[in-house]
Order: sequence, then structure tokens, then C-alpha cells
Amino acid sequence: MDELSHVDDSGRVRMVDVGGKHLSRRRAVARAEVRMAAETARTLRELPKGDALAAAQLAGIMAAKRTSELIPLCHPLPLTHVEVALDIGEESVEIVASAETTAQTGVEMEALTAASVAALTVYDMAKAVDKGMRIAEVALVEKTKEQVA
Repeated sequence: MDELSHVDDSGRVRMVDVGGKHLSRRRAVARAEVRMAAETARTLRELPKGDALAAAQLAGIMAAKRTSELIPLCHPLPLTHVEVALDIGEESVEIVASAETTAQTGVEMEALTAASVAALTVYDMAKAVDKGMRIAEVALVEKTKEQVA
């Protein structure tokens, strides 16, 4: 196992120095799921198209843009694109968030933050009708890096 990137040799936390790294086009995709009763999912599905999950989509995008304010050792990144897609299933809402940048470090934390905050927003919207909901399987599902000229 590699060493922790945010801990120095003496065990103190530190921000990683990316100053010597070349710019790369980077993309990360994360996924989260909010599991719920079938009736809750049906209620969300029956709301006017787009209305049920618009708040969660916007919350995820806004969260990605503020990741460095939420996660203490993350670098602030110039995000070039953030997308949050939500799909209501039979007993869940699946969230897929992607973030892109051209920078010296990756955007995994931005994608994970977007998916997590979107899931929290879905939970907040439906908590009054479903006390058994749970957020599950928040995970990074893809990351890419291409050198730029």
C-alpha cells in the first residue's frame, strides 16, 4: 500500500504540493444511491417532470464547486464542467456525478462531493414521508487523465 498523500514523514497533515506537475485534462465520475420505500420513489416519480430532483441536481453542482471549502486539504480547482444526473428507480434514486478540469490534480473529490450532496438533498426532500431511507454505495466509478500540450 502506498503512503498517505496528505500526511508527511512525521505524521502531520499537509496539503500535497502539485506545483511541479504538468497540466492534465482530468475527469472523474462518482455514484451514490438513496434507497427508499417503493411508495416514496413512486411519489417522487409522479411529481411534475424535473421538479422532484432539480434541487438535488443543483445542490450537487454547487457542492462540487465548493469542495475545497468543505474538504480541508483539497486544492481549489477551475472546474470546466460538472454534471449531476438522477434517476428514480423502483426503490431508489441513483445519482451519477461527473466533474472535469484542466489542472495539476484530479477531480475525484469534486465528483464524490457532488454525488454525496445530491443524495443528502434527495434524503432531505423525502425524509418527512420515509423514515427508513438510507444513502448507500457512494463510490468513485471512473477517473481519467490526459496530458495537454
